[in-house]
Amino acid sequence: MSSSTSTSSSSSRNRQSSRARVLAQTTLDAELNDEYEESGDSFDNSKLVEAQLTAPPLQQGLSEKVIAYLQHIQTGKIIQPFGCLLALDEKSFNVIAFSENAPEMLTTVSHEVTSVDNHPRLGIGTNVQSLFTDQGALHKALGFADVSLLNPILVQCKTSGKPFYAIVHRSTGCLVVDFEPVEPTKFPATAAGALHSYKLAAKAISKIQSLPGGSMEVLCNTVVKELFDLTGYDRVMAYKFHEDDHGEVFAEITKPGLEPYLGLHYPATDIPQASRFLFMKNKVRMICDCRATSIKVIEDEAHPFDISLCGSALRAPHSCHLQYMENMNTIASLVMAVVVNDDEEEDEFESEQPAQHQQKKKLWGLLVCHHESPRYIPFPLRYACEFLAQVVAVHVSKEFELEKQLREKSILRMQTVLSGMLFREASPLTIVSGTPNVMDLVKCDGAALLHGGKVWRLCNAPTESQIHDIALWLSEVHRDSTGLSTDSLHDAGYPGASALGDMICGMAVAKINSKDILFWFRSHTGAEIRWAGAKNDSSDMDDSRKMHPRLSFKAFLEAVKMKSLSWTDYEIDAIHSLQLILRDMLNDAIKPTREASLDKQIGNLKLDGLAEMQAVTSEMIRLMETTTVPILAVDVNGLVNGWNQKAAELTGLRIDDAIGRDILSLVEKSSQPVVQRMLYLALQGKEEKEVQFEVKTHGPKVDDVPVILIVNTCATRDLHGHVVGVCFVAQDMTVHKLAMDKFTRVERDYMAIIHNPNPLIPPIFGADEFGWCSEWNAAMTKLTGWHKDEMLDKKLLGEVFDSSNASCRLKNKNAFVGLCVLVYSALAGEGSKKAPFSFFDRSGKYIECLLSVNRKENEGGLITGVFCFIHVASQELQHTLQVQKASEQKSIKKLRAFSYMRHAVTNPLSGMLYSRKALKNTGLNEEQMKQIHVADNCHHQLNKILVDLDQDNITENCLDLEMAEFVLQDVVMAAVSQVLLACQGKGITVSCNMPEIFLKQLVYGDGVRLQQILSDVLFVSVKFSPVGGSLGISSKLTKKSIRGNLHLIDLEIRIKHQELGVPAELMSQMFEEDSKEKSEEGMALLVSKNLLSLMNGDVRHLREANVSTFILTFELEMRQL
Repeated sequence: MSSSTSTSSSSSRNRQSSRARVLAQTTLDAELNDEYEESGDSFDNSKLVEAQLTAPPLQQGLSEKVIAYLQHIQTGKIIQPFGCLLALDEKSFNVIAFSENAPEMLTTVSHEVTSVDNHPRLGIGTNVQSLFTDQGALHKALGFADVSLLNPILVQCKTSGKPFYAIVHRSTGCLVVDFEPVEPTKFPATAAGALHSYKLAAKAISKIQSLPGGSMEVLCNTVVKELFDLTGYDRVMAYKFHEDDHGEVFAEITKPGLEPYLGLHYPATDIPQASRFLFMKNKVRMICDCRATSIKVIEDEAHPFDISLCGSALRAPHSCHLQYMENMNTIASLVMAVVVNDDEEEDEFESEQPAQHQQKKKLWGLLVCHHESPRYIPFPLRYACEFLAQVVAVHVSKEFELEKQLREKSILRMQTVLSGMLFREASPLTIVSGTPNVMDLVKCDGAALLHGGKVWRLCNAPTESQIHDIALWLSEVHRDSTGLSTDSLHDAGYPGASALGDMICGMAVAKINSKDILFWFRSHTGAEIRWAGAKNDSSDMDDSRKMHPRLSFKAFLEAVKMKSLSWTDYEIDAIHSLQLILRDMLNDAIKPTREASLDKQIGNLKLDGLAEMQAVTSEMIRLMETTTVPILAVDVNGLVNGWNQKAAELTGLRIDDAIGRDILSLVEKSSQPVVQRMLYLALQGKEEKEVQFEVKTHGPKVDDVPVILIVNTCATRDLHGHVVGVCFVAQDMTVHKLAMDKFTRVERDYMAIIHNPNPLIPPIFGADEFGWCSEWNAAMTKLTGWHKDEMLDKKLLGEVFDSSNASCRLKNKNAFVGLCVLVYSALAGEGSKKAPFSFFDRSGKYIECLLSVNRKENEGGLITGVFCFIHVASQELQHTLQVQKASEQKSIKKLRAFSYMRHAVTNPLSGMLYSRKALKNTGLNEEQMKQIHVADNCHHQLNKILVDLDQDNITENCLDLEMAEFVLQDVVMAAVSQVLLACQGKGITVSCNMPEIFLKQLVYGDGVRLQQILSDVLFVSVKFSPVGGSLGISSKLTKKSIRGNLHLIDLEIRIKHQELGVPAELMSQMFEEDSKEKSEEGMALLVSKNLLSLMNGDVRHLREANVSTFILTFELEMRQL
């Protein structure tokens, strides 16, 4: 970690580190494979432990041994015997390679098949189409650009009449076709393979989509349970890869009696990098019988290069893996890859760019099924599992992002707390000795502070002498670095690492300056691991020479014995931010002259922000009145306070009649629960999108059908973020709904609706029951730029819509999976579904809309396809949403600017604090020391205000009190000093008529908050006093006792000034918290009133005889001097 390195480069550093780790791991994989190939059955698995501990140093590029290993993995010439394989020339479809079992499976003559005179023979050069009866489907699939789009293709042999699934994929310079026998009695053959596969996985997908979210553990447990029920395997596991590429069994379900593997961690070598690469290409991998004899593949010797079987489901596994399976009594397996987006920044780039930008992917983990006997899963069920894994990947991405946001939010919250502690105490010791402390910032087992030559230790930290030794090592080896993070002090080269033991392995360091350093420590990774399947019986031992999960776990523990969990980017960023704050606080050479400039910047920022917000508000009001979409608004009580002309036009209810009525009385009874829920969520700040409800009609339209609206809710907030109402931005869907009803119920009007040029007819497209595009109306052509003739008879999913190489390209793979779920669920008979939808049109423009997917039925009720409606927001609504988005972005920028200002103000404050401390040691007299004391009190008040900037809404009663003893005189003097310059500028005389008993009274309460209240009220009084006027401050004190041991005093302070004083409009802002607009003075008075209420007090304002008076009352506990 270095202060010269920007945070934005962390993802680049991660990618470089990942590439280096993959290269090193691949080299180690090749070494272990070479050892296994040479030793065969005598391979000693204990060497895996040694290999993990003595990994070869990273080399530039790949060695010849590694290249040979990778080529062997990709071009192996053997397959599993549950099917046969053909490799075809791309142009002629002639055979250029075949498996040895292919002639027997595909050309054996059956006595049940007659009239086969010259039955075809299979060999090099045979045309594949001569082997099957119906050549059309296979020929069509082989001619597709994406040959895998139509998988599986149902074919029938000419000689035997047996049906096969043909699964096609493209390899380098050829087409590879897997043929798997179909058993209709066990698995009915169907042409609608993708739909049939979805139906198999529909229950599991529905279950996953119904999960509330927020727990990766719940998601994975649900997935393994659904896969267990779907596939029938003995064991199903969710296997998760960690940042360092080692794996963990994250979730598991087994049949009774099996040893659990839950919690096992495996070294990265257990799943080689080459195998992970193959999982990225072929996302489902099945091994039917690890004991079965593999089948050789015969290639045309004239073919210029070896044929890769990477994409083949039949590809035989490596002998090492087969041995591993047999040792753990697993005969058959099915593995699905969970592939997620690797970089969110690239996702954002892609969503805005129409170019064919391929998003980087990574292998998050695997869904693994094991069986103790041979087991074959037909392709349609495997395809269902693959689709299920894609759905899981979408949800994993969401859960991962949510977890990341929660962790970062927690760290930011802790940063704020620690920063507040530093501002109050101005010493780094407060965040080590206090609660919370630096150990709460990031996950660690111990921490330490080296400050002024002394060491403060927390929990599991090295001894004081060891801390000094580490600091010396840092100064010698990492002299130019401002910090360091490592998961292994041993690997980082620290000579004393062995003396620290495995309880202190990882370390993160923040250098504050050359003498002050903050440390965080972590124990070895094994301390974090708990394996539910560990064997406790000493007599139940494994042969250390054999490959087995428990021994892999042992190898992992040995490999990480001197390593901790890695430090994440957001943890390093949090440490770096705290480092900067500490460095600024301890910097003695900061000039205080920046204070005035910063005050001016803050003032200008406030004024600019108010002006911009007023302009945005005016524009929003104008748009609401003139827009052609219905917009209505309600206050916090659900009473209508906004009803535009379009809403009145649709419902027949005039604007004057709508204002003030309860929104629930205006909607249909069936829609009331929906509206109630929307209101409740919006008032909590949770805005819903694309919700449908029905509004009653009135007046001349009372006999019309209810108005059907699709609504987005927008929480209306005041300048300070407080929700004061809800705005409904709607789109009239009445005609749309009538068209849909007519379209679904009246078959004879079907074509008329589809091709009607009426602009009220929305864009419509459809597909038949096999997924081929069958409808594309004129509105769809206008929206996308693609004509009907270009779209018909194309695969709706894959050719028309896809995340790459499609007519209408979707944003990413997740969006494509979501569309597949919508379409397949409708084809499977589920009801109409709506979802946000977006794609790039023909010109590259990004279209955002609402998609409604519905099943299409014939007169007999049989599903014949799907039809889809697209609803695009009107230009007025889009403009409204753009204005709203621009307003939100401006608000975010302002918040960021305020956050920076808050941080920047601490620098001159530190300089002022240092200057006052220096002055105290220069022999000042008593009066001068009083002025220094006043400055100290003002400093404490300003620190308190800076901490308040972190509150969500400072006008709410969410400010707290910090109780301490203080003398009232100190508070009054500090408050008055803050307005003396303003009084001098206006020639105002200030008189303080307070009895000495009041000023000298020692009390218990929040003196800083009381000082803030007095200074704000004095500021307002001075501002509205005439030039040459006067300002008088008086007080009254009443003592009382409660139960004899608690002595309280009721205090009253009166602040008088001449003329009529504060305007009535300004005073109303103090008493009306829901006021949308507040001036700077109104805000100060409102905060003062709220703070006084926390002190069991209040504020009043009197006007009489050209004199205005603020009367402040509050209660404090009396203490004895």
